[in-house]
Amino acid sequence: MKNDFVSKGRSVSDLKAHLLLTTKYRRKAFTGEILERLHFIFEELLIKWDCKLVEFNGEDNHIHLLFQYHPDLELSKLVNNLKSVSSRKLRQEFSDHLERFYSKDVFWNGSYFIASCGGVTVSTLRKYIENQNTPESGDSSSTPCPVNPAD
Repeated sequence: MKNDFVSKGRSVSDLKAHLLLTTKYRRKAFTGEILERLHFIFEELLIKWDCKLVEFNGEDNHIHLLFQYHPDLELSKLVNNLKSVSSRKLRQEFSDHLERFYSKDVFWNGSYFIASCGGVTVSTLRKYIENQNTPESGDSSSTPCPVNPAD
């Protein structure tokens, strides 16, 4: 996966999340055409939220979405928006097909799974942090403190 850092305001980040959504009652409601449409819907929505779609795929009753986001984003609000907008659009565009699975205006399971993910494992990152070149105690002769504590 290519590292594309996001610079916004006073921060630079590279945050990615893996989102898993399932259909209500895990019904096998997705076709290839519906998954293609979902891919497009999610990509458009993520752009509006200042996010970037990294990967998308799914099966007949669930989807996986990998996306990049900025730290000021409230993930729960994004997920709720992704679910509500995609549900509304799919029910409008594929009403005949989806009526075979759902009699009410439901589509997604009420819950979801989301996990942060990155380019390295936690154990690799832990080792990197542990192996930092910590200065010896009392060794402040090399560079003076740039901030005057009296200020």
